[in-house]
Amino acid sequence: MFRFLENLVDPYQPYAEQDAPPTRLWPFLKDYVRAFRKVFAVTAVFSIGNGVLDIGLIWYLGRLVDLMTGQTPQAFMAAHWAEILLVAVVIVFIRPVVAGGSVGLLHNSILTNFGTMMRWRAHRHVLRQPVGWFESDFAGRIANRIMQAPPAAGDAVFQVFDMAAFACTTFVGALLMLADADPRLMIPLILWLIGYLALMRWTIRRAGPAATASSEARSAVTGRVVDSYTNIHSVKLFAHQGNELNYAKDAIETARKTFQKEMRIVTKMDIALTFLNGLMILGVSGLAMWLWVNGTASVGAVAAAVALVLRINSMTYWIMWASTQLVQNLGTLAEGMETIAQPVTLVDKPDAKPLNFRHGLIELKSISHHYGRGFGGLQDVSLTIRPGEKIGVVGRSGAGKSTLVKLMLRFYDTESGAILIDGQNIAEVTQDSLRQKIGMVQQDSSLLHRSVRDNILYGRPDATEAMMIAAARKAEAHDFILTLEDPQGRTGYDAHVGERGVKLSGGQRQRVAIARVILKDAPILILDEATSALDSEAEAAIQGALYGVMEGKTVIAIAHRLSTIAAMDRIVVLEDGQVVEDGPHAELLRRNGLYARFWARQSGGFIGLEEEAAE
Repeated sequence: MFRFLENLVDPYQPYAEQDAPPTRLWPFLKDYVRAFRKVFAVTAVFSIGNGVLDIGLIWYLGRLVDLMTGQTPQAFMAAHWAEILLVAVVIVFIRPVVAGGSVGLLHNSILTNFGTMMRWRAHRHVLRQPVGWFESDFAGRIANRIMQAPPAAGDAVFQVFDMAAFACTTFVGALLMLADADPRLMIPLILWLIGYLALMRWTIRRAGPAATASSEARSAVTGRVVDSYTNIHSVKLFAHQGNELNYAKDAIETARKTFQKEMRIVTKMDIALTFLNGLMILGVSGLAMWLWVNGTASVGAVAAAVALVLRINSMTYWIMWASTQLVQNLGTLAEGMETIAQPVTLVDKPDAKPLNFRHGLIELKSISHHYGRGFGGLQDVSLTIRPGEKIGVVGRSGAGKSTLVKLMLRFYDTESGAILIDGQNIAEVTQDSLRQKIGMVQQDSSLLHRSVRDNILYGRPDATEAMMIAAARKAEAHDFILTLEDPQGRTGYDAHVGERGVKLSGGQRQRVAIARVILKDAPILILDEATSALDSEAEAAIQGALYGVMEGKTVIAIAHRLSTIAAMDRIVVLEDGQVVEDGPHAELLRRNGLYARFWARQSGGFIGLEEEAAE
């Protein structure tokens, strides 16, 4: 039974991805609701049936009292045993089936799958965002919103059926039951209902913004705490644990104050509701007794009226609290939508085709990119890199080297100009096919918090064990990998490397990253300070491996240590976002320009950036 209910909706079913999801609540939820519409319809029937049975039992209590009044037990049982037996069957068999169906659909079909579907689709959407989008927000806050918003949406749907459908059925049934006994009994209940709805409106109007503020404050706390944990080495290195505690405390205190405001609203609501319910109990019960005294209402009607208002009294706290929770969940969802409903700004064109890589001719035609600021980045850069050519790129910090690489990988789109590979504009081919043809080793190669094997195979998931080990050997990584052991006792290639590879030394991380790129074997290779984290002996060994990997590839190598790129076919010098020199090492030295000054001022093989900047 559970498996049947759990499989009524597939949370991973295919759907049409949207680059710009709706930013308003209902349009955003509509696609998710559509997948559950049949389940929702059946759940509504069961929820209404549950409410009808609940009111029906109270109605039958009144009838039972009337039937038992003025009769001997023997006469009563002789006349009504079949009716009582039927009611017993309803209570013992039918009511559990209806209640079980309602609960099963809510818990096993809706609650477990609705949030799962939203989290899955939200994660897919966020992964499609460009690199720059992630660079402008805390990873912890993004993750927090993806984790909080979907269950909040699932809880909201749950409360609509568990509270709203059941409550509406109960109130309508209560009015009909009182009207059947004496229409005048409806008056105090209607007056109470008006007051109750007014109180609910007051609560919801205040609880919604308060819940949103609380959710945002909690996300801020998460963002600050995760930021400290992610940068724990810097925290310890600069002995700033106290500062980090104060930084977190500010956010925690803000979260406490916003939560206090939210709880004040709840307390006021609770006190007002208790007073309002007292008036309802007194009004309905008192009027029923007055009608009985005057001979216009039976004892059964009085008993049923009292039982009914006591039932409603106990329900109202749950309904009000559930309504508040509903608004809070919608507030959490609205906050989450600020992240998971943001449009994807860098997308493949509708008619984009995979990159047809033939030789590897790269052409940069008057490209400019300033990150929307009007300065920095690159300005009107034109450059041609022939198939199989190996070029070095040098320049001071901020000269545009990283921007050049990010544009070639299409982490950003150029603001003007175009980048062509074998005559194809990279803005018009699929992003995945472009990046599959490019291998890159960065200065700070972070690894996934997985096994060494998983990290190396990330370059080529279908590679064999032998291919993976061969790549590790070329990267001078195999021997140290065999000595690894993590706290869980996993060893060698199965050892986990920790978040961002923190359990490995900088040189070890770099070798694993190089092994990953060697295994990928992409025809275009980008090296961004690829050996900067290695000692001299290891660097010499890795350089030999990299030169072997470069054979037959188009290579772009960024370096501050000029000796590592002196043997390149050409060296491109960037300054203030423009190409100021371009040529082989020896020719650039003869020109006695900026590159020659870099070479002359090297200390240990690094560009004298600070000295040059000061001149």
